[in-house]
Amino acid sequence: MSAKGKYAWTAKVGEKGQIIIPKEARDVFEIKSGDTLLLLGDTERGIAIVKNEDFLKFANEIFDAQRGIKDESNKM
Repeated sequence: MSAKGKYAWTAKVGEKGQIIIPKEARDVFEIKSGDTLLLLGDTERGIAIVKNEDFLKFANEIFDAQRGIKDESNKM
């Protein structure tokens, strides 16, 4: 039994280091041909793969929040 929203898949690495993301995973995470994916690595925890556009959106939200904090401190 798996927790809601949690998934696990396997993928084999080919001779050229390529992996094929299983169709179900592509469907669940709306990964389309031509999408750019970002691989984040941690030597102790492994590799995470995220859509680059989602990561950039997240990063921009952090920067915007930081700007908001800076703007508020300048008003004082």
